[in-house]
Formats: sequence, structure tokens, C-alpha cells
Amino acid sequence: MLDIIYNGLDVILPFAWINHVFMKNAFLAVLMITPLLGILSTMVVSNRMAFFSDSLGHGAFTGVAVGVLLGSGEPLVSLIIFSIIFAALITYIKHRSSASTDTIIGVFSSAGIAIGLILMSHGGNFSNYTSYFIGDILSITANELVYLFMTFIVVVIAWCFLFNQILIISINDGFAASRGIKTLYIEMIFAAIVAVVVSISIQWVGLLIINSLLILPAAAARNIAVNARQYHALSICFAIFAGLLGLVISYYADIATGATIAIFAAIIFFITLFLRPYFQN
Repeated sequence: MLDIIYNGLDVILPFAWINHVFMKNAFLAVLMITPLLGILSTMVVSNRMAFFSDSLGHGAFTGVAVGVLLGSGEPLVSLIIFSIIFAALITYIKHRSSASTDTIIGVFSSAGIAIGLILMSHGGNFSNYTSYFIGDILSITANELVYLFMTFIVVVIAWCFLFNQILIISINDGFAASRGIKTLYIEMIFAAIVAVVVSISIQWVGLLIINSLLILPAAAARNIAVNARQYHALSICFAIFAGLLGLVISYYADIATGATIAIFAAIIFFITLFLRPYFQN
């Protein structure tokens, strides 16, 4: 199946950079990762969860450390499980505690990265997993593309079922509760979805970059969108555009792909910020 897709890419994209198998894999990965980050970005921004998404990256690193401690060479399973638990705990305590949301998330974020660093440094394996900080999308394999595609399908289906409820909660959680929506339950599911996407993407995008791709596409779209449909469509388009442009530029410039994608996402944000007054009129 992948051979057919590779041949199709050679026909559709007659460029030198697509001739390499690793670039074909990275291209396909970008086409799956960036739309997911773009669509989740809309609710992350609308629900003021920027700090929350950053803390998930810290928690994900602890998941890697736990996997290493358990003797796993590829600690993806422990990373996903720990990230889901981490996200669920933040969401639950946020609902049950009188402390401010920023304070709760800050405590979890600090504790998460600290525990991860302690576990890594204690085992002497820290240097072997620094790639999780910057990511390497060019290293993605054909088998990993299959897992990524399955994740893409599951997240899109879940999003179709949960979108309306998450949207109402983002507008007013009290109103959502009055309409019979179980806000804690829905928020936990959404947090788990974000945790899974972050966990799977972090090895290719990087812990230091993932938060920017969960914030900037929707932040840019919000500057110029005039309705909810445009807001979501533009967020996805901006994420894909930044991803593809960053991939190609990083290939020719021989620089980190994740960082390049984040830079272009930031550029798009500032362009839309400049154009905002024209769209508001």
C-alpha cells in the first residue's frame, strides 16, 4: 500500500526532496500530525488551555522516564498511559479544588518535569532520550506511519462525536451543565485525546516545540476568522501549511524540522495579527 502512495507522491510532487523515502514518510506524517494539532488547537485556545498543553509535554517526558525505568527501549506505551493519567488528574483536581487553574497546572507541570529528570538522571540514560526534547520527524518509519494513521482516524471519529459538547463547554461550562452535559466527563475525554496526540507526536515534533503547534494555528485563525467554521478550517490549514513549509525548508537548510515548523507557525500568527483589523471590519 505504501509503495502505491510513494509512487503517487513521485508523480504529484516532482521535486528532488521527495525522492528520498525518509522524506516521503515525513511528508505523510506531517499530513496526519498537523491537522490533528490544528483541530485540537481550536479548543485548547478557546478553553484557555495553553498552559495545560505545555504541562502535558512535561508529563509526557515523565512517561518516557517511567518506561525507561521499567526497561522499555521504546517507552511509547508508558508515555501514553502516564500522559492520560496526568491529564485526567489535572482535570479532576481543577474541578474539585478551590485553587486557581494556573496554580494547579503549574504544580503538576513542575512536578512532572522534575520527576522525569530525576528518573532519567538516576538511571544514567538521560543523554539517550534527549531527542524527545527536539524531536525528529525524519526518523519516522513505515510501521509508525500505520500507527499514526490509526490514531488519526480514532481522534477524528471521537472529535465528530464530542465536538458540539466541547464547543458548548468552551462557551460557558455552567450553561453546558444546565443542558445536561457532563462537563467533567467530557473535559476528561478531551484531555485524554490531547494527551494521546501529544504523546505520539512528541517523539517527532519535540517536547520543546509541541506546545507551540497546539497554540499558534488556532491563535492565528482566531485573528481573522469571522465564524466558528472559518476558525476551525483556518486553524487546520495554517497547521498543515506551516508543517509542509517547515519540512521542505528544513531539508534544504539542514536544520531541525520541528523548530522550523514552529517558526513558520509563529510567522503566520504575526501576519494574521497584522491583518486582524481588516478582517474585523
